[in-house]
Amino acid sequence: MAAAQKTGSNAKFDGFTAEERAAMKDHAQELKKAARRTASKADGERDVLDKIAEMEDGDRALAERIHEIVKTTAPHLVPRLWYGQPAYSKDGKVLCFFQPRAKFKTRYATLGFNDVAALDDGSMWPASFALAELTPQVEARVTALMEQAA
Repeated sequence: MAAAQKTGSNAKFDGFTAEERAAMKDHAQELKKAARRTASKADGERDVLDKIAEMEDGDRALAERIHEIVKTTAPHLVPRLWYGQPAYSKDGKVLCFFQPRAKFKTRYATLGFNDVAALDDGSMWPASFALAELTPQVEARVTALMEQAA
């Protein structure tokens, strides 16, 4: 989120955080790369696996397992990068993404879903989930979410 600095009674807007600026730069590079090549599922897969390989150990283990679950549960989703993080799209729109804890220096990774995901449950439902570790119970929940969302 945007950072604000308070000085006396006046608030000064500093703009985006360093992490937000880095995410926007990542997204701009992704758009340039996509414009230079014909998008294919194989290219997206390679980009996602390369990004996962760059992650810190804890994030990498979570991302690798999430990637396997998505590929197994919803093989029709297309892997791609989205703001520098692994994502999976349906009909050209990002359905879900994995945000490593190191991305915004949080204590947990995030599995997030966008509006394309069919997770509707009445008038309110969660769209993001904190991931500290992938236990068998968490893997089962992620699998169920992917089956419902895709």
